[in-house]
Amino acid sequence: MHRESIDIRTPGRGFHGITDAVDAVIVRSGIDQGLCHLFIHHTSASLLITENADPDVLVDLETWISALSADGDPRFRHTDEGPDDMSAHIRTLLTETQLTVPVEGKRLALGTWQGIYVWEHRSHPHARRVSVSVT
Repeated sequence: MHRESIDIRTPGRGFHGITDAVDAVIVRSGIDQGLCHLFIHHTSASLLITENADPDVLVDLETWISALSADGDPRFRHTDEGPDDMSAHIRTLLTETQLTVPVEGKRLALGTWQGIYVWEHRSHPHARRVSVSVT
């Protein structure tokens, strides 16, 4: 097994591709065939695998989740860090904080149009950490 962390500085809400960074960890691991497990250490950002060819997919995902969990919803009591605080937690709950992807030929065995992203749910910049384990 091989484990490393990827540190990401997000400029705020949105998608940040990490496919190449994860592939680099796999190459350093020396593992040719196996599994790659990713875990994000935060409650207001998530991980996802989605289309990496048409940027409109990412725009549509943000539009969709914004309708489900709007910033500043008056029903939210937890607003310690601003109007996007609780909505970010709900967004994370509705998405994923961990992913497992097959490894083939020292690379992620993703589909043709798939990429891995950190989805930042907060409006302001944050430092995020993703643990990558390859077995």
